[in-house]
Amino acid sequence: MRPIWKGALTFGLVNIPVGLYSATTRSDPSFRLLHARDQAPIAYRRVCTEENVEVPWPEIVKGYEYEKGQFVVMTEADFEQADVEATQTIDIRDFVRSDAIPATYFEQPYYLEPQQPGTKAYALLREALKRSERIGVATIVLRQREHLAAVQPAGEALTLTTMRFAHEIVPPSGLTLPGDAGLDRREIDLALQLVDTLAGEFDAEKYRDQYRDALLAVIEQKLQGRTPATPATRKPPTKVVDLMQALEASLKAQPARSAKAAPRAGAPSARREAAVRRAPTRRRAS
Repeated sequence: MRPIWKGALTFGLVNIPVGLYSATTRSDPSFRLLHARDQAPIAYRRVCTEENVEVPWPEIVKGYEYEKGQFVVMTEADFEQADVEATQTIDIRDFVRSDAIPATYFEQPYYLEPQQPGTKAYALLREALKRSERIGVATIVLRQREHLAAVQPAGEALTLTTMRFAHEIVPPSGLTLPGDAGLDRREIDLALQLVDTLAGEFDAEKYRDQYRDALLAVIEQKLQGRTPATPATRKPPTKVVDLMQALEASLKAQPARSAKAAPRAGAPSARREAAVRRAPTRRRAS
């Protein structure tokens, strides 16, 4: 695996040579738009909306629309003036509590691997973050853009997760949200009991992307010349008429569920099937 970036992780006067590696991969099937009659791929052309003619690349420029239909043209020199200096460093500016950053700020995760002679300093920073339960808030320049980033431990690794800046976060102030909604103590107690009943350790392997699995199964059946099986009709979620009754019924259902044998590896669990039934309908490829 090749690093996508090499540089140094710094805090104070400590300098740790590191490589940056992607921590995620996209595995969704990709699709092309085809002409239904002959299954030839559809091509896109760059057409001038004023003259209705195709425009070659050398005649295309970038413009910023400052008013409807009004543009200021930007040249390569203009973009170069806005470039930030690629310092090849991850500069930790602050150490904050692990729970201080809202989830809406986190974006794309990466792994940091130490390069010689920085392994001891890498391990030292990792242990300091673990024991202090803090996250390093840093800046890094990737692909000519400065990014805010969070440096935190994950097992024996340090991870760097790019973050959104404050101006990119939309506050929920425009939403109609309930306050205490008139909740009484019995409802809260029952909800807490239900949460405790379903409590457990996070195991990423037991959660499956049901849509991706079903889509790949359909593709495989079509490749084999078979008609894809019609999926089972999902029952609509039960309407909640009385919150207390719904909580009590949920609690009563838990012992029966836990008494069942554990599902075999790879098989969908009862909870997973229930989650699928509760999940909103996802857009299907046509």
